[in-house]
Amino acid sequence: MSAIPAIEVRDVAFHVLPMRTRFPFKYGIASMTDLPHLFVSACCLIDGREISGLATEGLPPKWFTKNPATTFEEDLPEMLEVIRHAAGLATAAGRQASFFDLWKVLYQKQAAWAEERGFPPLLANLGVSLMERAVLDALCRGAGASFADVLRGNRLGIRLGEIHDELDGLEPSELLPGKPLTGIHVRHTVGLGDPLTAADVEEPVDDGLPLALDECIHRYGLRYFKVKVCGDPSVDRPRLARLARILETECGSGYRITLDGNEQFADISAFAAEWQAWLKDEAIRPLLDRLIFVEQPLHRDHALDAAVKTSLDDWPDAPPLVIDESEATLEALPAALALGYRGTSHKNCKGIVKGITNACLLEARRRAEGREFLLSGEDLANVGPVALLQDLTLMACLGIPHVERNGHHYFKGLSMFPEDLRKSVLDHHADLYQPHDAGFPTLRINDGRLSIDSVLQAPFGVAIP
Repeated sequence: MSAIPAIEVRDVAFHVLPMRTRFPFKYGIASMTDLPHLFVSACCLIDGREISGLATEGLPPKWFTKNPATTFEEDLPEMLEVIRHAAGLATAAGRQASFFDLWKVLYQKQAAWAEERGFPPLLANLGVSLMERAVLDALCRGAGASFADVLRGNRLGIRLGEIHDELDGLEPSELLPGKPLTGIHVRHTVGLGDPLTAADVEEPVDDGLPLALDECIHRYGLRYFKVKVCGDPSVDRPRLARLARILETECGSGYRITLDGNEQFADISAFAAEWQAWLKDEAIRPLLDRLIFVEQPLHRDHALDAAVKTSLDDWPDAPPLVIDESEATLEALPAALALGYRGTSHKNCKGIVKGITNACLLEARRRAEGREFLLSGEDLANVGPVALLQDLTLMACLGIPHVERNGHHYFKGLSMFPEDLRKSVLDHHADLYQPHDAGFPTLRINDGRLSIDSVLQAPFGVAIP
């Protein structure tokens, strides 16, 4: 196989597995109780050899599109349409000289089609991302190499300067960590309706897994938390105060948090006013003393407005702000940094090449400006045996030490998969999964941390044949 293999996508197949949560999860304008888990298999010709790769993704309500006027039943066909269209573009692209060349054709044509059809970029990129992941799985399997080695040697053929001019002439290996992390901390999301203590649980779930926040802390040794707010002071303030008491009691001073604004604030001034009220509240202040960053306080339609720069310039003591849903195009991160944001999030569903180049851009800016920029790891309901492992692979290679991880909390391990697949997961990823008393695999979380050696040694995270 050549250093940078040529790639052709011959065929793409789909399979859907319905999945149901252990309990309802409320976030933003949605409440999730079930969702389809989509499997995408890509048959590829890589340097003349036919190899198949796999990617999966849960399709949650009201994240890729946040339109309160539509139902999930109305949104789902659009989600599937953009995925099928990306698959069609990938097969129509023919033989490409590298993974990067295939991605460029796919990204550009999908973006143009989505704009013409009125689909938001975040949704359009879901299709691109799934094809990226499936092809990467095939590429790594064909190379007999881990993703970390493929990325370090740039066998993907990524040309950073074609995305960001300031990175021209640089290789990803010059800007990314020299080696991937071998462990990642779980950052547990505290949802808007989640029970904080066992006494809050109104409908117990009898499956041997923890439900309330304090139970999760005891079981998993959690030390990182993502706290969602709704923008209503009458709801947020008492809840934040109570959460501070619980975390101080359960974790002492050894915990850190991020705040998720959930796109709930009208503008920076509205968020700043609420932030100042939180700071003045002695019951809430301990949480803010442990803050790492605030994620996406403004709606995606206005988060990159020019007025944001003026507001942030006038607020020198603002906490670090990062974008999430607003980071839907290649231009979004540079635009956000120019406005005063400190970084963005990585989620595999937003794009693999985009995530890699974002990490490179932030590191280049850090070196040039001598100050900290942030690349966070977010993905609310990611589950194995494929999507989670591919996600952890990217997070480790980008050097992200703690990641939003709640798929194991919302779903009953891998109980929804066939017995032979469950066994294979336990055989090949015993550092990441352990058997539940009922026999199905559940995540092995020790002291709030996931060990991922088996993930890093696998082709693209997944060692299962």
